[in-house]
Parts: sequence; structure tokens; C-alpha cells
Amino acid sequence: MTTPLGVETGVAAYLDRHADEMVVELQETVEHETPSDDPELLALFAGFLAQRVTSVGATKVEVLDAPHEGAHVRATFGDEAAGRPILLLTHFDTVWPRGTLETMPFTVADGVARGPGAFDMKAGLVQALWAIRALLASGDDLPPVVLFSSCDEEIGSPHARSRIQTEARGAVAVLVPEPSMDGSLKTARKGVARYTVEVTGRAAHAGLNPVAGVSAINELCRFALELDALSDEDRLKGTSVNVGVIRGGTRFNVVPAEASVELDVRAATAAGAERVQAFLDGLTTVHPEARVRVSGGPLWPPMERTPKIGLLVERARLAAARLGFPLDEVAVGAASDGNLCAAAGAAVLDGLGAVGGGAHAADEHVVVAEMPRRAALLALLIQDYDAIREELARLET
Repeated sequence: MTTPLGVETGVAAYLDRHADEMVVELQETVEHETPSDDPELLALFAGFLAQRVTSVGATKVEVLDAPHEGAHVRATFGDEAAGRPILLLTHFDTVWPRGTLETMPFTVADGVARGPGAFDMKAGLVQALWAIRALLASGDDLPPVVLFSSCDEEIGSPHARSRIQTEARGAVAVLVPEPSMDGSLKTARKGVARYTVEVTGRAAHAGLNPVAGVSAINELCRFALELDALSDEDRLKGTSVNVGVIRGGTRFNVVPAEASVELDVRAATAAGAERVQAFLDGLTTVHPEARVRVSGGPLWPPMERTPKIGLLVERARLAAARLGFPLDEVAVGAASDGNLCAAAGAAVLDGLGAVGGGAHAADEHVVVAEMPRRAALLALLIQDYDAIREELARLET
């Protein structure tokens, strides 16, 4: 009989034995719908999660009200007085609206689990809780761990971001079980900003007196081309500016008095983000009577790969080797709350969650066989608390 990978460690063996229960919990978690814009469902899930972490063994559980958005959950495991904790950073909101389960129910077939939010990131939340269960079952002392699960990540963490950065500053390290990229860790993430550029001109009859008008669309089209030109040649790895939505005008025979454009800006570095911001701050119209207004700004700062992140990567690779599999790393264009933690100066390791794909898409899925192994990886990193704390302390001196 072939021995499963990682059974040589008690943690991995425990998780292998409970693999079916992990899938059951994934189903329960997915079937609690949690759209980012539905405070009622988000608050209900926060209550459900509070009960779940209590049953796992949390020593302290807080449900933190987020007005008009739902509630976040903070749970403490181990002795928080023993030192700065490891922060497990998760979110439970999804992009899927209420009722999605009717047309996209949770299913498991051919070793793949599907359902709204399964990959991003409810499997990661389930895996994090099972990692803690496995460590508690091992009989060893559990290092101080704080699990923070927010209800507004998919809309830019407007309420949770300050609390997340406070938690990150107080932690030894931040482990983020966001979905992996085909199994790889995410060690750099682009920052994300959203802007709206609005131009005001003057309406006039397009046939009787066109010269009396000031075309807001003409001004905006010039801006759109200039904004697109701010993108780096390699948009995938560098800065990209996407002119995503454009609106303007009232009728075909009226010189348009108003027009607007919505922008998505992704920057791999702080310098790239600042370059776009500087351009927008200096935006001026060609026609002296046209006016331009820019609103919006950064949602997440870039997460650049730092020596602290590199140190955590090496600890993760050692843990993965103990479990019998290689572990790669990638830079990605999407942001997470890990960006906020990195900007706060914390040591962050992201992409520790599910293996699968289809985030925010109809084919969202999780590879079931990977769930115990990814939970074991997370558990071994938590178990590595002392070494991580000492190595990071040396790095900072």
C-alpha cells in the first residue's frame, strides 16, 4: 500500500484522516451565502463562524460589528500573553449575489468541489481552522494565534482595513490562506486603485450652433488615450491602466456637456502607483472652458517582495519538503488584504490557501485532495513559530 505524502508527521496524518470532514465543512461554509453587499447574510455568517471557532478551541472570540456591512470575527488561540501572535488573515465575503446557490449549487465530482466562494476563499478559511485543530490534537503547546476574518475584502476592505493593519503590526507574521496560484505562493501582488475622471463642458445644438458648445467627450477621449499610455510595455508585470467604463452625452445632435470614465489601475511598485497618481493630479483640459474632476484613489497598496517575505518563503519551502512536495512562488496582478499588511511593515506570506481555480467565475473550484496538504502546510508554519520569530528578529536588527 502506498503511504500518503506527509503521513510521517502527526499533523499531516491527522488531516489525512479528517479529509472527508473538511469537505463537509466546506459545503456548510459555502452554503452560507455571503455576498459583500448583503449585511444581513454577512452578520449571520459571522455568528456561524463564531460558533465554529469556539468549537475548534478558541480561547477568546469577538464578533466585531461593521455598520452597514455586517460583522468581522476575531478569534484567539493559544496563550495570547505568551508573545506576539501569528495572524491568520481570512475573509468570508464573496462576489456572488444572494440566491446564486440555486443555479450554482455546491457539488463534489471527480475530486473537485464547486460552489460560489469555494475557491475564494472559503476553502482557505476551512483549511486554516483544520490546521489549528491538527495542532491542538498533536498535544504540543499551540503558539499564540489570532484568526481575523473580515466581511468586506471583496469591496476593498473599507471598514476592516485599519483593524487589519493594526493586527498586522502587532503580529510576528501574517499568514494569508487566500487561494494559491496553481499551488504556488503569492509573494508579490499589484496594488489596485480605482478612479473616476469627470469632464464638464457646455451643451449646444450640433447643427445650429456647434461652435457654442464645449465637448466633454472630446476632452475625455484625449484623456483616455493618455491614461492608456501610462501603462508599462509589459502590463502583466508592471503598471497597467484600464479604461473600463466610459459614459457621456445625451443625444446624437447635442454637443455633450458631460462625460466620465472609470479607471482600474494596477501597479507592481509604489513608484508605478505614484506615477499614475501624479498624472491624474495634474490633469488639465485643452479647451479653457472645460473642467475636469478626478475622484477615487488607492484601494490596496502594492505588495512588493521584501526580505521578510523571502524569509517566510524559505520556511514554507522547508515545511513543504517535510510534507513531500515542492513549493513555488509567483507575482500576481490581483490584490488581497495581504497588501495592507505588507504596507504596514509586516512579514506576510500569501497564497497559502486552496488549490483550484476560477476565482469570481462560474467554474470556481477546489481540488479536494489538496485541502489536507495545504492545511498541513499552514499548520507546520504555525508550529515553526519560534524559528520564524527569531529569524525575523535577526533580519530587523
